[in-house]
Amino acid sequence: MKTLVAVMLFAVYGLAQQSSKPPEVHQACGPLKVNFETSISTSRPPSQPEPGKALVYVAQEMPTITLKIGVDGAWMGATHGSSYIVFSVDPGEHHMCVRWQSHRGFSRMASFARLTAEPGKIYYFRARIYGLEIPQYLDLDPLDPDEGQYLVTSSPLSTAHARK
Repeated sequence: MKTLVAVMLFAVYGLAQQSSKPPEVHQACGPLKVNFETSISTSRPPSQPEPGKALVYVAQEMPTITLKIGVDGAWMGATHGSSYIVFSVDPGEHHMCVRWQSHRGFSRMASFARLTAEPGKIYYFRARIYGLEIPQYLDLDPLDPDEGQYLVTSSPLSTAHARK
């Protein structure tokens, strides 16, 4: 009986040790320590998906912050201000993430969405922060294609490069 209690205590202690260590990568986000420099591009992104792929647009509606956008554990890029990014994905289920790139503790703010992509389709998402003076939460929402097209055509394209 004492042996069983001792084994259970060690097991509980081991689980507590594992869960207290933060993960380096969420299943949807990329590595936490990667940050981006962004700029506005004048180039025109593709308007149609590559054959056998889907096209995903993520538009940001917050003028002064940088958001990192991830899919399936890898960063796809970042937006800064009211801008957007676009990228291709393979058909199937994908886990998306948007995370605030901040040095003031806001970098813990993240939002998640699931996407089941079909070949030849175009998907639109909106990333935004709620709260005026003090941010309350970050949201990533799928959009109606008409609203998504409006946001994209009224915003500049963001390009991002990982900082070294």
